[in-house]
Amino acid sequence: MSEYSTKKVRLMFQDEAGFGRINKPRRCWARRGCRPSVPCHHVRQYRYLFGAVEPKTGDSCFRIMSHCDTVCMNVFLAELSHDFADDMILLVCDNAGWHKSKTLVVPNNIIITHIPPYTPEMNPIEQIWAEFRKVGFANILFSSLNAVMDRLCVVVCAIHKNTIISITHRDWLPK
Repeated sequence: MSEYSTKKVRLMFQDEAGFGRINKPRRCWARRGCRPSVPCHHVRQYRYLFGAVEPKTGDSCFRIMSHCDTVCMNVFLAELSHDFADDMILLVCDNAGWHKSKTLVVPNNIIITHIPPYTPEMNPIEQIWAEFRKVGFANILFSSLNAVMDRLCVVVCAIHKNTIISITHRDWLPK
């Protein structure tokens, strides 16, 4: 009997998103006749949130990293493998260079596959980034990169499994 036959198989979608001190003004509510003032600045400091979600259960794994590169992807894969050590993970990624690097270290309980190039709509985790930006980053100036990371931690910890399911569910995914 194969070691894989005793493990739960999870279909997870992976991606990364940058969060930083550059903000984009968003629509907001204001009293009739009052034009809201939204501060804006262009400080180019970022951290990257690596994430993987399972649309079927809402289970997830998120880690803040300093860069989007193979080294950070290796760290993320090791953490994902540890978080779901008893499961086999089919991890769907886009075609970023660090997802296909020759120095990528893929743990034994993870199999990586890729969506076709230029099809971000096939990766449901993309809508999670939009949700995080909407609920935690709209019209806010951050005084430091640490403040960005603190807010990112709060937003990630606050997302509920049912929210992940509702955002990432696709009819074309297996039940």
